[in-house]
Amino acid sequence: MAHAQKAASNVPYIGLNMRGLYTTDSQIKDASPKTLPVNYYEDSFRLMSQAGMDHVRYVFYWEAYEKNPSLFMSEVTTAAKAADKWGIKVIYDNHQFHTSSWLEPGRGNGFPISLFKNNSTAYPEGGGGAPKYQSAKLWWHDLWNRSIKDTNGTDAWTRQANFLKTIVNAVDKFPSTLGYEILNEPQVHYSDEWQKIGNYNTFITNELRSLTQKTIFFSQQIPAGTKDPPENMAKMAPANKTNVIFKVSGGYGVPAPGNYFDKRFTLYLKTAQLMGLPLYIGEWNKQEREQVTDPQHRTTFEVVHRSQSDINQTEANLIVQRFKEGKVWGMAFWIWNFQKDTRPNFNLINITDTGTIQPTKYFEIVKNAYANAFGNTINNTNADGNTINYDNLY
Repeated sequence: MAHAQKAASNVPYIGLNMRGLYTTDSQIKDASPKTLPVNYYEDSFRLMSQAGMDHVRYVFYWEAYEKNPSLFMSEVTTAAKAADKWGIKVIYDNHQFHTSSWLEPGRGNGFPISLFKNNSTAYPEGGGGAPKYQSAKLWWHDLWNRSIKDTNGTDAWTRQANFLKTIVNAVDKFPSTLGYEILNEPQVHYSDEWQKIGNYNTFITNELRSLTQKTIFFSQQIPAGTKDPPENMAKMAPANKTNVIFKVSGGYGVPAPGNYFDKRFTLYLKTAQLMGLPLYIGEWNKQEREQVTDPQHRTTFEVVHRSQSDINQTEANLIVQRFKEGKVWGMAFWIWNFQKDTRPNFNLINITDTGTIQPTKYFEIVKNAYANAFGNTINNTNADGNTINYDNLY
C-alpha cells in the first residue's frame, strides 16, 4: 500500500506541534481577551524552516469551530498560506484533551457542546472529561456505539465527518497540506471498543477519501500504558490503509533499555508492524507528573510537575535517536504556542512586549537534537531557494 514519503525517504518528517488562537478557543471557558502577534504564522514558519524543520502538527478543536466558524476558518487559511511560503508541511490535527470544555471547563477542550446538550443528564456539564470519570466513560462508549446525536438527530460520526470535510475543502489545495488527523487520543474503556474505533476510523477515512488523497492519520488510545496488547490496538486501523499513518503520543520521557518509555515505544512499533503501517510520533517532550486538586476538588496525578519537568540537550538527543533507530515516519515536539505555559519546556517561544516571537533555549535544544540525528541538510533552503547558514541563525 502507498504511504506519503519525503524525497529523502531515509529522513523522517521532523517538526513541532503548533497552536493558534481562534482554532483552539473554548466554548465554555471565559478566556481573557487575547490576540496573535503580528505575522504570527509568517514569522513562526520562517523560524522553523530556517532551523531545518519541515512540518507542524497544527492543533485545533472542533468546539472552537462551533464557537466561531468564520474566525476559525480564516485563521486556518492564513496558516496554510504562510506554510506554503516557507515550505512547511502541515498535519491538521483534530485534537481533544479531556473530551470537551463541556465536561471539564477547567482543562478540557475538543468536542462541541452540541454533542452533549441532547443528553445533559447522562453527560452533565462539569462531570469530568478525563478517562477516570464516569461521565467520560459513558460518553466515549456511546460515541463508539454511534448513539450520540445532536439536537437535530444527526449522529456524531456524521457530524465529525462533515466538520473535517470543511477543513479539507479549505486547505487541501495548498501544497503545504500534508494530511489530516481524525482524532487525537480517543478514549477506550471496554474490551469491545477496539473494533468499534476501527469502524469509526474506517467511516471517517472513507468520507474524507471522497475529497482528498492526502495522508490520513489515526491515533493511539488513552488510557495508554505498556500492557495493552498490540493485537487490540491494531483493531483501530481503518480498513482502507492506503496513505494512512498510525500516530502516537508516546514520547514524553527519555527511553532507556527496559524502562517505561522504551517499553511503550516498542509496543507502538509492534502495533504498527501488525497494522502494516508507518509510525508517527505526534508528540514528544519530557514531563513528570504531580498530585493536584482540580477546580471540582478532585485529586488527580494528571498535571505535569512544573519544577521537575524539564529537558536538556542530552535527553533530547537520546529521545530523537531512539525514534531514528525505530525508523519512524516522523516526529513533532510539543509545542509552539503564542500563549505562555507555566512549564518552560512546554513552549518553544516567548512573545516580547512588542509582539515579537522570541525562541527559547528549548527551541535550540530541539533544533540541535534533530540536526545531531539527521544532519544539517534536512531542510537547508528557505522559501526563496537560498541556502541557510545554520551557524549564523542565532
